[in-house]
Amino acid sequence: MNVLVTGGAGFVGTHTAVALLEGGYGVVVADNLINSNVAALDRVKRITGRDFPFYRIDVRDQPALETVFAEHEIGCVMHFAGLKAVGESVDIPLDYYENNLNTTLTLLRVMKKSGVNKFIFSSSATVYSQDNAMPLTEDGRTGCTNPYGWTKFMCEQILRDAACADKNLSAVLLRYFNPIGAHESGLIGEDPRGIPNNLMPLIVQTAIGRRGQLSVYGGDYETPDGSGVRDYIHVMDLAEGHVAAIEYCAGHSGAEAINLGTGRGTSVLELISAFEQATGVSVPRVMAPRRPGDVAELLAGTQKAERLLGWKAKRGIPEMCADSWRWQSNNPMGYQA
Repeated sequence: MNVLVTGGAGFVGTHTAVALLEGGYGVVVADNLINSNVAALDRVKRITGRDFPFYRIDVRDQPALETVFAEHEIGCVMHFAGLKAVGESVDIPLDYYENNLNTTLTLLRVMKKSGVNKFIFSSSATVYSQDNAMPLTEDGRTGCTNPYGWTKFMCEQILRDAACADKNLSAVLLRYFNPIGAHESGLIGEDPRGIPNNLMPLIVQTAIGRRGQLSVYGGDYETPDGSGVRDYIHVMDLAEGHVAAIEYCAGHSGAEAINLGTGRGTSVLELISAFEQATGVSVPRVMAPRRPGDVAELLAGTQKAERLLGWKAKRGIPEMCADSWRWQSNNPMGYQA
């Protein structure tokens, strides 16, 4: 089966492409390279020893997308393409709504026209309301605090409505928690443009000297050490969860939301300490005030993924830290070097 991977040159997209190729699937990548680098796709080919077609297109461009479907027999779509920075979404909300919703709508139109009915969506734990108990389960209350989260929420609803109207459509809505790490080869990893939005890129860029010190936002939460607790998941575990979702799609119709996390919480200070232990590299840091909108704790309920997908995260925090450092130390300036 050929899987169309939109946004396939990005962080999660490249690692998922590796998992798909190693799982025996064919891969077709579509990416406009706004937030990614084509060099990452060459590295995927080196890791797997397999070639695959790449289309530099905007997924909102329906004629261009129709060409991809016409030239390849696509059996499933994995949709990663989209704008993804929470802070930026507050500054340019209309761009986020226009891009993230229209990529999904265009994909669904072209899939319908081409007779493709398997859709795996890159969603997020940001769709959950902050008033839920932990760990978060898929039937928890939803509600977002920023435009990025609302775009994920709205795309989920679009897919539910599409699946209600088309009884052949199977949509799996994978709600990520905090993906970190990199492929064990050190060839691909997270390479954010500008100032990173996520913690691990800030840790490794500080460790390698690209940043003077790391700011730890909030030391007064009601957690064991006062810093925020998150559910960190290795990006290759996340990628393997997507591969498992293909098999689920094949036997089910409708739309199903499923968390992808570990169910284990790690505080910011614990992650920094684990990184220093795993790598032997110190990370200068300073405590800073809380950021608006941050919560004390965010953990995934994982039972549904285990039950429906037969999937469970396997890699621990030490592996996540070591793999992140291997990527950054081998590629100090990311793919640009």
